[in-house]
Amino acid sequence: MNNIVVIPLILPIMLGIALVFLRPYVKTQRVISLLTMVAIAIVSVIMLGRIQETGIMRLDFGGWKPPFGILFVADSFAVLLVLTTSIVTAICLLYAFSSIGEKRENMFFYPFVLLLVAGVNGSFLTGDIFNLFVCFEVMLLASYVLITLGGEKAQLRESLKYVLINVLASWFFLVALAYLYGTLGTLNMAHLAERVAEAGQDPILTTIALLFLVVFALKAGLLLFFWLPGSYSVPPTAVAALFGALLTKVGIYALFRMFTLIFIHQPEVTHMLIKGMAAVTIIAGCLGALAYKDIRQIVAYNVVIAVGFVLIGLSVSTEAAFEGAIYYLMHDMIAKAMLFLLAGAMIYLTGEKRFDKMSGLIRNYPVLGWMFFVVMVSLAGIPPLSGFVGKVLIGQGLIETGSYVLLALAFISSVVVLYSLLRIFLNAIFGETIISIEDETPLPKRMLTPIVLFAICTIALGFGAEGLSSYVSDAANTLANPSIYIDAVLGGK
Repeated sequence: MNNIVVIPLILPIMLGIALVFLRPYVKTQRVISLLTMVAIAIVSVIMLGRIQETGIMRLDFGGWKPPFGILFVADSFAVLLVLTTSIVTAICLLYAFSSIGEKRENMFFYPFVLLLVAGVNGSFLTGDIFNLFVCFEVMLLASYVLITLGGEKAQLRESLKYVLINVLASWFFLVALAYLYGTLGTLNMAHLAERVAEAGQDPILTTIALLFLVVFALKAGLLLFFWLPGSYSVPPTAVAALFGALLTKVGIYALFRMFTLIFIHQPEVTHMLIKGMAAVTIIAGCLGALAYKDIRQIVAYNVVIAVGFVLIGLSVSTEAAFEGAIYYLMHDMIAKAMLFLLAGAMIYLTGEKRFDKMSGLIRNYPVLGWMFFVVMVSLAGIPPLSGFVGKVLIGQGLIETGSYVLLALAFISSVVVLYSLLRIFLNAIFGETIISIEDETPLPKRMLTPIVLFAICTIALGFGAEGLSSYVSDAANTLANPSIYIDAVLGGK
């Protein structure tokens, strides 16, 4: 029955390859892609139930017991992210059906979306660090294609920077892997945690930990985010939504896994550095969100703010902070995808990217206007929407550890997020309309429906927080007590 653990990886890979041969049949590709995401969501729900009943699930490939073979490990933390990924991707695909254009659909859009999801899910579920590198590369290779899809000048300019940065980060990743294996003789995450605990985290291992921190910080947009705003503002809207929702979250997940399981013995070095990087990331993200009038740039800098905010939870490493970070990760994946889709719809309707050149959209498109209001208050953390629970729990963790400066910074960042989006709302959504009835561009229902679905998700996540609490608490408990993960992987070896 544990074979179910590999389905979120193997299903999109197999069907993604199959779709390459179905290039002329666009409608068939759409249906298969959407059904794949629905199937993965169902599988994720089943796995969450089994984890609650029997504990962490493990699949040993080829019958090789850990630490000698490749394995997948499904704990609540990983599976919650897999579930959110499948929901977000399914809704973004619905938006793509009416917006991406037949030209891009014929350029293998759907196969590469499935390969991107396969890389993301594999990164969440893998139990050894070399496979994490492999899944990262699958995800990145798919993203290289998606960011250039259409071949516009701005895409090619930003994709060059995006590819170079990620190739450099991947090289650093390989170097860190080589040093880690040379030092400890294993790449199984649980076995690494055991070996580091036995040997003690000496200066060599701490240096390797810092190298991994640089690698994953580049991929997550933690401090080293200079590539992110441009790269996330040039692809087609559906692709930008997927990037904003998923790619940085994989880097964040890797940071959580490494620094709650393996490198936990010198927190005064590693976690203090993460704390400082998270604080600077929030400040820089806030400045960027306030500096621009380009809607997609503002949305991209809001992604940066969220990266810093979530990693504050990692830096203090209390169980409450972990719970808050998990809630906020799920919320942010949904809300950021919704925000990117709203920005894309506004640009589609007006032909403008700057909010000061739009006005009165709510008069012509009332549903769109109120959807923007919903995501704005959700991202600001106003109850009872989904951002509130995560922010409160991270705040509780900061209070428990006496991190009052970070608490003040987190509160200020929420105000800045609200203000940056309120500027768009008051200028572009409210006010006198500048679109006459004759010039009004109809907003297709197939573009509006995915935005409404995301709004339902963010509302449901806020009101349904109590229903998710047992899964989130289990995930946070596993992060706070690494012995649970280690015993689940190595206990039966």
